[in-house]
Amino acid sequence: MAAVGVLVLALAACGSNLDPKDVAATNGGSGGAADAGGAAAGGADAGNGGDTAAGADPGTTGGDAGSGGATGGDTGAGGAGTGSTGGDAPAGDAPTEPAVQAPSGASCEGLKNQTGITDKEIVIGNSSDITGPVPGLFATAQDATTAFTAYFNASVPDGICGRKLKLINYDSRTDASGDQEQYTKACKEVFAMVGSVSAFDSGGAKTAQSCGLPDLRGGAVTQVRNDCTTCFGVQAVNTSKFENAVPDFVVKTVGAAGAKKAAFFYTNQGAAAENAQAQVRAMKKRGLDFPIVQGIAADEFNYASYVSALKEKKIEVVFFTTAYNFSVRMRQAMQQQGYTPKLYLRDPTDYNPAFVEQGGSAVDGTTIYTNFAPFEENNKEIGLYKSWLGQVKPGTPPLFFGVFAWSSARLFVELAAQLGGKLTRESLVAEVRKVDNWTANDMHAPQPVGSKGTGECWRFITLSGGTWKPSGGSKYSCTGLTATS
Repeated sequence: MAAVGVLVLALAACGSNLDPKDVAATNGGSGGAADAGGAAAGGADAGNGGDTAAGADPGTTGGDAGSGGATGGDTGAGGAGTGSTGGDAPAGDAPTEPAVQAPSGASCEGLKNQTGITDKEIVIGNSSDITGPVPGLFATAQDATTAFTAYFNASVPDGICGRKLKLINYDSRTDASGDQEQYTKACKEVFAMVGSVSAFDSGGAKTAQSCGLPDLRGGAVTQVRNDCTTCFGVQAVNTSKFENAVPDFVVKTVGAAGAKKAAFFYTNQGAAAENAQAQVRAMKKRGLDFPIVQGIAADEFNYASYVSALKEKKIEVVFFTTAYNFSVRMRQAMQQQGYTPKLYLRDPTDYNPAFVEQGGSAVDGTTIYTNFAPFEENNKEIGLYKSWLGQVKPGTPPLFFGVFAWSSARLFVELAAQLGGKLTRESLVAEVRKVDNWTANDMHAPQPVGSKGTGECWRFITLSGGTWKPSGGSKYSCTGLTATS
């Protein structure tokens, strides 16, 4: 459930949790200008900033991608252009090792054209939040799916049973109705959805299930989406369980006595309070105690009183579930008061170049729990993601949601190639249900995708001198799960 800190708590009030300028810059400027005041005042409801801008509907371009990238479609006024990608991206220096090897014995005999499959193409889709209160909120997931599509088409010239991939990008607009509308389109246009991430993903759940649409998501945010029988989060999370690796790391790092002096802050929006209390209950069972458990309003700019409380109660361990820019604010308040906890522990939201750049010396010493290989390390699959992201979106940094979108695309092509001539929507869903301990070639920790459980493994990195370094070793810690009830 630590993953829920990223997938639920930080998203529950996405419009109020994230600064539009920060998100837009982090995602390569995608999406245009933000609605003034949208981040500070909240307002992620469908009526405010949720409408798709003119020209942001999916396009129908295809063929070869030009030197500027692989994404088609035009940018609408104030919105992010979404379209379809297909053909080959220029390889440049990006590795072209085959994205998938046809399994021995796999036969293409019997493969029939169907929704999203023609004689030449297999059409997939990605629906992520591009416009809305925070422009470009999950552009990183769409960019990663675009990058994998380009990689696959360049490295597997014959495609899957002679068919290349074509990607249609949709904009779920950061609201449930937008998600539902895009999945209504997708049911008629694509064979499967891949790598999608939306803060309000409950909207399209019933739609996807009703048309039998396979939906291999970067992650499912709501329980409604997780209950969809054709939808699977490649980052598997289940709010009823919490990963022991996180509290166990705390006890090992600060000792049993220090673990009794912990604080848990969270941005007080949406499901944040409920999930924060659930995490606290689970961690108490592993030896932690929390003299401070407190929500902070999204429009609160002065964190001095919270730091004063930490000092007064002699807190040694601080958790904060929020967006990275609010985490920067907390660390700056700590620095101003000369307070340094023994452990400031954050989810992968802070694993972002903007966090380091904005926070400077104040954020040094931050420790992150992560369920994927750090970008600084020599991980082969991470290297592919970074290289091909650079091809389709030059200058865009690799980010957390991009990792699991790439992983979703990897899983799709492997299962599709394995099925060969037996590939249908129904057979693909049946195969996904069998997937357990999925790592995307060791890109991330094992994920129980098919069972929709919770991945239990995490590792830890600490910011030191502006550089992220392993903390407690470079292997994942997998010490089981604890019920949050």
